[in-house]
Amino acid sequence: MAQYVYGKNVVRQMLNDKTEIKTIYLAIEDREISSLAARNHVSIKKTDRKALTRMTGTDRHQGIAAMIDDYKTYSVDELVNSVPDGQYGLIIMLDELEDPHNLGAVLRTADAIGATGVIFKKTHAVGLTPTVAKVSAGAIDTVKCAAVTNLSRTLEDLKKKGYWAVGADMDGQDYRTINYDFNTVLIIGNEGKGISRLLSEKCDYVVSLPMIGKISSLNASVSAGILMYSIYDKRHPVR
Repeated sequence: MAQYVYGKNVVRQMLNDKTEIKTIYLAIEDREISSLAARNHVSIKKTDRKALTRMTGTDRHQGIAAMIDDYKTYSVDELVNSVPDGQYGLIIMLDELEDPHNLGAVLRTADAIGATGVIFKKTHAVGLTPTVAKVSAGAIDTVKCAAVTNLSRTLEDLKKKGYWAVGADMDGQDYRTINYDFNTVLIIGNEGKGISRLLSEKCDYVVSLPMIGKISSLNASVSAGILMYSIYDKRHPVR
């Protein structure tokens, strides 16, 4: 099954990375894209912006789209087994995140700090879509993602494999008080409901971000980004 990704930067990055592309659809003149496509032996079809909007489901395509196969997903075991010897794993588990912009931003930060991978539900949550691809700026192709049926059962299996669960919630200990010197599953909750009760009960730690202003919460991807970099900082201190 094929799907479409869109946006100049996304398609350019895919061509530079030699990602397999079936066809590129252009409603603009772009010499760089045309040159890269010719070099990668990718066919180009001329079209118009209205056709691209129908094709991609958005008018933010910037006059370019690419048809590709569905994004590759991995098994949880493949994520776990990809951790290099002597290093701790960091898996981001998303509990029914719904906004594709949040998922795209999480993938982008996960790539930046070298996270092991991202896990989300197959249903009742956002998956790997063209919007996620655009927001991720290419990280959708570099970060291993696993789509699972049951997050609670998956977390139990990960804990049996030596992972500790760290949930992000409003009422927890300061996130800076943990050293993260263990294999970690960082759990980020739904934009409105937070972490489900079943997952919350399985957390070894619950951490919070100090909030001293008038706003009582942060965007899910912003919270995830702060926590991911905190874990990176603890594991890779400046010498």
